[in-house]
Amino acid sequence: MFGKSKLALALVLALSAPAFAADTPGVTATEIKIGGVFPFSGPASSIGLVGRGVLAYVQLINDRGGINNRKINYIAMDDAYSPPKAVEHIRKLVDGDEVAFIFSQLGTAGNTATAKYLAMKGVPSIAVVSGSSKFTNVQDYPLTTTGLVSYDVEGQIYAKYLSRMVPTGKYAILYQNDDLGKDYVNAFRLFLKSDFDKRVVPAAYEVTEPTVDSQVVNLKSSGAEARSSLRERQNSPLRPSARRRKSAGSRR
Repeated sequence: MFGKSKLALALVLALSAPAFAADTPGVTATEIKIGGVFPFSGPASSIGLVGRGVLAYVQLINDRGGINNRKINYIAMDDAYSPPKAVEHIRKLVDGDEVAFIFSQLGTAGNTATAKYLAMKGVPSIAVVSGSSKFTNVQDYPLTTTGLVSYDVEGQIYAKYLSRMVPTGKYAILYQNDDLGKDYVNAFRLFLKSDFDKRVVPAAYEVTEPTVDSQVVNLKSSGAEARSSLRERQNSPLRPSARRRKSAGSRR
């Protein structure tokens, strides 16, 4: 779901542009200051590794001399997958550190919470690590660009695949109860059209739930022949429920 090479290319293209004047906030003759926010801790800490990857790539660029004779000062903050913390960190990066722009902020909820503030401040948020389709709406998110394929496109790919592999079966969908999961479910709805209600059994869970055992039991009793789990790659409640999912007997 996350293309590291694409994200790296986006960073290089952003920094190679000649649009950065010497008086631009966060830009000097020798440095460009950039901010990022990732879940290095908390329930989504495993996908916080994306931020570690960005930091490593920035170090590689700097070791090779930087871009346009400028080194990158990349300031990465930990929001623990919490939107209020994301807002707090973005405000510090913009008002305190005076970054030129935000690069690769991770998480749909966090990006949603900070987008209006960044737009008000005129600070771009480039290659956000979220595939939520709403970030492609230029009117609502004028200074935001995405770094992932949209979740609705991915969802329709999964729906097409399942329709080919299990053409008459019922599908159980276990999804994260936020924009990420809802985009995927909606993609199945768009693909299956009038057959959605007859062939799909969705069950939502909150990222803070310790397990999803009850949802898995309900999905198992639905008689579904195929299962799809739509969530961030994280230390989620899905992990302690792995054995129960396996015993459900449905195809992954």
